[in-house]
Parts: sequence; structure tokens; C-alpha cells
Amino acid sequence: MTTELLPLLLAVLSGGVVALLLTLFGGGGSVLAVPLLLYVVGVPDPHVAIGVSAAGVALNALTALAGHAKAGRVRWPCATLFAVTGAAGAWFGSSLAKMIDGQQLLLFFAIAMAAVGLSMLRPGAVVVRPEPRLNWAISPRIGLAGAGVGSAAGFFGIGGGFLIVPGLMAAAGMGLATAQATSLLSVAAFGATTAGNYALSGWVDPALVAAMAVGGIAGTFAGLPVATRLGANAALGRRLFAGLVLIVAVYVAAKALAVL
Repeated sequence: MTTELLPLLLAVLSGGVVALLLTLFGGGGSVLAVPLLLYVVGVPDPHVAIGVSAAGVALNALTALAGHAKAGRVRWPCATLFAVTGAAGAWFGSSLAKMIDGQQLLLFFAIAMAAVGLSMLRPGAVVVRPEPRLNWAISPRIGLAGAGVGSAAGFFGIGGGFLIVPGLMAAAGMGLATAQATSLLSVAAFGATTAGNYALSGWVDPALVAAMAVGGIAGTFAGLPVATRLGANAALGRRLFAGLVLIVAVYVAAKALAVL
């Protein structure tokens, strides 16, 4: 467990940056947690960085979920089925990732980052649909979608929100806003499952998780007033952020290839 002051302070700063970006631009921000842990905090093992990041993603998602649940935006039956089947997939995916060399895993992670960045560049159309109700007709679709998305999220060590939202929209017929709120239960479940699996191998540093969580609280509170002022500039900011994610993906891939 990390006890040195400087890495812990850098982890607080990194957690703040990730939470700030998540607050301003929504899904996708958490993919920067692993590069920050590796190249700013100085975590030497990619597996540890992914394990710590997954735990942080779960905590951030739970915080956001509480707010959406209080506002009545979460569709719990669909959310629960997607999360349960997805958690099983996340255990499978993270178990597979643990068997892969750390630098090779970073190459896969860079691909996932690129996918997140590209998904953020797509214009998000507002879709209004009837509120979904879980029934026997859509349950198999939701379960299969959850297992597939959870496997990918566990393998890459990400929350998977950029996959969960379209998965819920396709499988359950949700509108965008409902899917975004409902997805947070799955993001928390996938992150917790992945972190728990990595913790069994000693690849989760509790001190770094706590430090990033503290920074995350500060980053969230700092981002809320800024987010309300973005207005028409939010779309431009999101595109710029997507560009940053793509640049970091190239950097992560280059660093991993240099070691291999």
C-alpha cells in the first residue's frame, strides 16, 4: 500500500481532474484515470493502475447514481438485470485481462480509449421514447447485452458507460436521458466487480483509491458551477475533450510498444 506523501497528493489531484472532466462532459472521463495513475502518480504496474481505476469508477458512479435515483430517473428493473448479468461478464473479462502481460493489456486499453474518444465525437441525438417496462420479451435481450458489455468493461478495466448507454437503448428501448441515468448502476457494478477481482491478486492499492476518491469529491464540486455556465460551449468542450482522449490513447499505445 502506498504511504509516501507525493504519490498520494498526485492521486488526489488525478482524482480531481477525472471527476471534474466527468462532471463537465459526462461519460468517457474515467478512461483518463489509468494514464494519470501510470504517468503522473507513478504506479509501476498497469494491472494495479487498472484495479485502482476500476474501484474509483465504481465510487464515482455510486455518487452520481444516488442523485439520479433521488430524482426518479433510474429504471430499476432493467438496470438490475443489466447490472447482474454484466457483473458476471465483468468477472470473466477481468479474469482474462489478469492473464495478459501488463504492457500488452495497455495496448488493448489504448484501443478502448480511442473507441471512447470517437464515440464522444458523434453528435448525440435526443431520442424520446415510451418508458420501458421489464417483461419476458425484452429480458433476454437485456441480459445478453449486459453480459457482453460487462465482459468488455471488465477486460478493459473501464466503467463502460459509452457501451452501456447504447446497449440499454437498443435492448430495452430507452431514451438517451433515461439510459444515461439507468446505466450508472451497471457502471458501479462493473467497476466494483473488476476491482474486487483485481484485489484478489493484490492489484488494488486502498490508499490510492481513497486519495482519488477525496480528489473526486473536490473535482465534482468544482465542476458543478462550471458545467452550468458552459451552455452552448459544452459541445465544443466535449469535442476538445474527445481529442485529448484520442491523443492520450496514442501516447499510451506508444509507451506500451516501446516497452514490448
